[in-house]
Amino acid sequence: MRKLGLSLLILFICSGSLFASGGGSSSKPLAGAYPIILSHGLFGWGTDSSGVISIISYWGGMDSYLTSQGATVYAPTKTAAQSNEVRGAQLASKINVYMAANGFTKVHILGHSQGGLDSRYAISNLGLSSKVSTLTTLNTPHRGSPIADIISNVLPDWIKPFVSAVLGVVVQLVYGGGQQDALAALGSLTTSGTALFNSYTPNSSGVKYYSYGSYITIPDLIQHPLMGILQPACAAGGLFNGQGATCDGLVPYSSLKWGTFNGGPDYGILTTGVDHLEASNTLNSGKTWYDVEGYFLKMASNAKANQ
Repeated sequence: MRKLGLSLLILFICSGSLFASGGGSSSKPLAGAYPIILSHGLFGWGTDSSGVISIISYWGGMDSYLTSQGATVYAPTKTAAQSNEVRGAQLASKINVYMAANGFTKVHILGHSQGGLDSRYAISNLGLSSKVSTLTTLNTPHRGSPIADIISNVLPDWIKPFVSAVLGVVVQLVYGGGQQDALAALGSLTTSGTALFNSYTPNSSGVKYYSYGSYITIPDLIQHPLMGILQPACAAGGLFNGQGATCDGLVPYSSLKWGTFNGGPDYGILTTGVDHLEASNTLNSGKTWYDVEGYFLKMASNAKANQ
């Protein structure tokens, strides 16, 4: 009987140790990381969107996946079509409220596309530098997009306000309101617009900057139904701008590198690259073609390791 009691005691101690080290949340790879803020791009939305677009996920479930890996995740909504400055102010406000409400002292930000630019603005110009540990940008046009240049140059000045007004109404209906300004958004993404932006948005010394990015290898319309159409124009515009032809359909590969560049996702020989929307798994567009979960875990784990 004494031996049985001793065996049960040993079993209890061992099972408790196993639970603490392997069965609880501490075993999850992102446990202990600062909260992760997901900053969406142009025409994007977050989990607190009130529009009909909110019935689907901008991040393709990657917010939920990171949560399942032990992270605390917040994906706020910003105005779908606006300048970096306006969206940056909205992001800063929501992050400040979120951190105060939950007692957080530091966060990581992961920004896709324009979401990387408005995050940089919020950090450098709106007082977030002391609250952000790392900024990771994903396929962000730090040095502009040839597609934005082409649209800006092709549209006559007289028609731009009309196009912007019509687009603003449509976007308001889909996204649930907001002061949309497509022209301001367009200007923020041109090569000249980002050059000016970069001049007054320097990196903050207390924040670590990382970037990831991808490109299309073959613009086939099966894997890249939208970006495959835009890729030839983006490639030609990139060559004209001196940015190179390699791009994701919207952003040249040379434009998306900022801070420490850590490359892109891994994929098989049958995958013809990863385009701008697939990089963020928007509308679940990436899962068929590469390991999206592994890619997001890689980015989040790097942030945790450098906090």
